[in-house]
Amino acid sequence: MPMVRKTTLFMALAVLALLAVSPGRASEKAFETDGDDPALEVILKGIESCYGRTAFSARFHQESTLAAMDITDTAEGSVFVKPPNRMRWEYERPEKQIILTDGKTLWIYRPQDNQVMAGKAPAYLGGGRGGSFLSDIRTLRKQFSVSVQSHRPNFPAVLKLTPKEKVPGVSEILISVDPETFHILSITTRNPYNDKTRITLSRYRFDLTLDDALFHMKIPKSADVLELDPER
Repeated sequence: MPMVRKTTLFMALAVLALLAVSPGRASEKAFETDGDDPALEVILKGIESCYGRTAFSARFHQESTLAAMDITDTAEGSVFVKPPNRMRWEYERPEKQIILTDGKTLWIYRPQDNQVMAGKAPAYLGGGRGGSFLSDIRTLRKQFSVSVQSHRPNFPAVLKLTPKEKVPGVSEILISVDPETFHILSITTRNPYNDKTRITLSRYRFDLTLDDALFHMKIPKSADVLELDPER
């Protein structure tokens, strides 16, 4: 069985944990509001209308930093989402890799190593981790306290998501939103160790018809299969 390279694990787990904070963050004191703020309600309703009823795809660029090691990795590819709870992240650079879930099982497939890692999706994607709220936008109101961190004319709005219950590996999530289309432009999260990742989304395509088979891993017979352990 081939060894899993450190860079491989770093890239795979970065998207699952979304350990980031947006570069150039606005001051946390600026424009922070409670759930009754009218601007916040308009933005949340716009996001829910945009993402709540349709499958979509987008291009993504990811930048992840491990603070203690001062290491930053970048990656890019395409993401496919079908509510509820189905996602497929296809990494193209720096290495080909597929991370997909049907809402119950999470698979990480590395074609060049002919290796599949599998585990229970809720253990990795619970609490909004891995951008999982994109596949069930109701998660924003249910699992987070949401405030407007930045809302200026001609600039994207920035919402701060704080988990209502403690979520391992997540201190806060920031989402940048186009105030006209309500497209989510970036998802960024910080963990307690100040590790960070930013995923920027672009080239959206909505109202897609995506087969459920796209979100289920058909494991090649010759592949090495490893069990993902959320405690490690």
